[in-house]
Amino acid sequence: MRIVVSEFMSLDGVVQAPGGPEEDTDGGFAHGGWSHPFFDPETMGGAFDEALGRAEALLFGRRTWQTMAAAWPERAGDPFADRMNALPKYVVSRTLNDDDLTWDSTTRIPGGEAVAGIRELRGKEGGDLLVMGSPTLVRTLLHEGLVDELRLMIMPVLLGGGKSIFPEDGAQHTLELVSTVTSSTGVHVTTYRPAAAAGP
Repeated sequence: MRIVVSEFMSLDGVVQAPGGPEEDTDGGFAHGGWSHPFFDPETMGGAFDEALGRAEALLFGRRTWQTMAAAWPERAGDPFADRMNALPKYVVSRTLNDDDLTWDSTTRIPGGEAVAGIRELRGKEGGDLLVMGSPTLVRTLLHEGLVDELRLMIMPVLLGGGKSIFPEDGAQHTLELVSTVTSSTGVHVTTYRPAAAAGP
């Protein structure tokens, strides 16, 4: 399986709480919901539909999984929501128990076994393993060289600080630009792959 990361991102690299004010206030983050003015159904919505359509499973960190699990089951009947709810899901967590996995088709990957467990998933045949949000998890995946594709929706806004997906490990990670398109709201929807793995 390919690990594909899809993120809403500010121009200064922040991915924290794009969806709403209470989504993630860690560090006193006060801009929750910042992505909404820039969303356009055609370009960004189309990119999400494509990513979800190619996904064979979803992978989350705990906080993002909990946010999604609280929202998507209630939206049943919408094609996008129905796809989200039906796909197999994996959540990396040190604190959740199996009894907490109330969102259908969710499997827990214990935090201490995350890298090994995700390597095993990535080695299986199949489509994409799609990661949304989950900045702590994505930093680990990038550090470990486990990301096959980055899909970034870079929005024309500076947030002045907040959570990032980029590791601060002192290592160089060279990427190749695969595609880019600009939405009517000024969002750059870009796809990158690790240079060594770039291809058709």
